[in-house]
Amino acid sequence: MSVVTLARYSIFNSRRIFGYLGRRHLTILGIESSADDTCAAIVDSDGKIHSNVVIKQHDVHEVYGGINPLSAIHSHQSNMPFAVKRALKEANLDLKRDIDGIAFTRGPGMAGCLSVGMDAAKTLAAALEKPLVGVHHMQAHALTVMLTERGNEPKFPFLTLLISGGHTLLLLAKSVNEFKLLATTNDESIGRSFDKVSKLLKLKWTNLGPGDALEKFVAETDDSAESTVTPITRPLPGQLAFSYSAHHSQTKALIESHGGVEGMDIATKRAIAREFQTAAVGHLEEKLVLGLNWCRKRDIHVRDVVVSGGVASNSYLRERLRRSLDKYNSDESFRLFFPPPYLCTDNAAMIAWASTYRFSKGDTDDYSVGLLSKWDLKDLNAYKT
Repeated sequence: MSVVTLARYSIFNSRRIFGYLGRRHLTILGIESSADDTCAAIVDSDGKIHSNVVIKQHDVHEVYGGINPLSAIHSHQSNMPFAVKRALKEANLDLKRDIDGIAFTRGPGMAGCLSVGMDAAKTLAAALEKPLVGVHHMQAHALTVMLTERGNEPKFPFLTLLISGGHTLLLLAKSVNEFKLLATTNDESIGRSFDKVSKLLKLKWTNLGPGDALEKFVAETDDSAESTVTPITRPLPGQLAFSYSAHHSQTKALIESHGGVEGMDIATKRAIAREFQTAAVGHLEEKLVLGLNWCRKRDIHVRDVVVSGGVASNSYLRERLRRSLDKYNSDESFRLFFPPPYLCTDNAAMIAWASTYRFSKGDTDDYSVGLLSKWDLKDLNAYKT
């Protein structure tokens, strides 16, 4: 029997077994490496997170002012074995005996980075004859609150904002695997814009990166007098579309109009950072309201809003979106869901959890499954191998 035939035979057996077992209790090892975090986690189908390991690479990339793809790949290659080992050790579980399946981020993301996690997952699954599922990264973000809010989870259909370094999406979630795109960005994501403005202002990265550094810098107070700067205008008014390169470029012009960041006093520097954050979050608010109006005109009953992705950990953003929903219609109450901050940024717990919906149905991937570095959510069910 050839290697390929053996692999297909093994996965066929896994599918058959899972089909017989139906929705039994499952324990899944998840692997995530779509960008610059090396992640492994173990989650079960009852919603228990047994372990959640995230190995950051900020010390590697800060010198570049952003993710350096080759350095990220090398770091994943070095970190992945230890991430998986730690996840198993912290969960006190045996890979062969206790793990029912292995999930990994299939896409979207940086191709070289994705390949490290995919190859690790496929090799482990094939060697141990475990079933395998490749997960859509943004679907996993959208479903994280189904893990953290069990018993109080959002009801379909709901609106979801998926906001990160790679994406700015407003979607109507109809089910766990059906999403309608309402708005996206054709230029820069909100997370990328936060990172670039932080770099322009020469802020020292925190352990969560440059975007978090900007949020914390804005929140700081000092004894200097308050300073005001020219407001940043919001692009694409009235349109269901995002543009964050406009915020980035206007902020750059503001910095240059004050003679550059080197000679700028701290009050002006903070005022520019604050104006950028206010405008960036205001842009999200406007599009969320447009999305609610879009649903209302079509008699789509939406009462829940989910916000996830790395930028969703921003406290100011959380407060502003809550106020925006309260103001939208005082006669109706909207529930607003955020994962806890540690599950907003990339992690493997969300990958393992998202995979349980497929594992429970015996819907798994062949060991020859490939990555999809560009994978539209509307095509979620279009690719099996």
